[in-house]
Amino acid sequence: MKKLFPIVILAAIVSSCGMMNQVTRESQYAAMYNDMPVTILVMPPINNTSNVEAKDLLYTSISRPLAEAGYYVISPLLAMDVLKAESAYDAEMFIDKPLTMFRDFFGADAVVFSQIDDWTKRGFGIDTKIRYIIKSTTSGEIIFDRSCDLYLDLQQNSGGNSALSALVDLAASAIATAATDHIVAARKANYFIFRDIPRGKYDPQYLQDKGVMAEKKDVKKRVK
Repeated sequence: MKKLFPIVILAAIVSSCGMMNQVTRESQYAAMYNDMPVTILVMPPINNTSNVEAKDLLYTSISRPLAEAGYYVISPLLAMDVLKAESAYDAEMFIDKPLTMFRDFFGADAVVFSQIDDWTKRGFGIDTKIRYIIKSTTSGEIIFDRSCDLYLDLQQNSGGNSALSALVDLAASAIATAATDHIVAARKANYFIFRDIPRGKYDPQYLQDKGVMAEKKDVKKRVK
């Protein structure tokens, strides 16, 4: 029994440390709860890669998970037309500047910026690395900031280990990558980022999810 006692104490300490390392959404996203944005404008992504299609592929997929989380998201098509007409299509011009013009023009409470740092076909899949920032149009402060380093594995299960099977896998993956899987990669990155965002006004969990354990701010995933 005497030998068992120190083990029990050690286990309790380890468990306590683990609980201390966990934070709630209210703690991690305090600025989001304080600002309580309702209407959100999504800016075209900042593309730091050589993949010219990455910007449009990501832009068309950001709004849905935000809307599903209870936010009113201004139509990307409408916003795109207006931004282009006003020569404001490049988000780089605004990410470090006051955003009151977006509140006055669109009625947006917050603006979503995304920065693509990697979007590359590697091996049997696609590597993406994206940072997502939401800034208040009132204070200009960052109220949400997460990044996602995601590898979308496109390798096919051909059921064999022969050289022929490997060639089949390579050919199938190349075809898949050329078709729709870049869009799939974007959607999955968005999903992993915004599934932890505090729920918006139009979600039943609005202001009721403060005690939910928050996920890590930097997401790293390998998915099929």
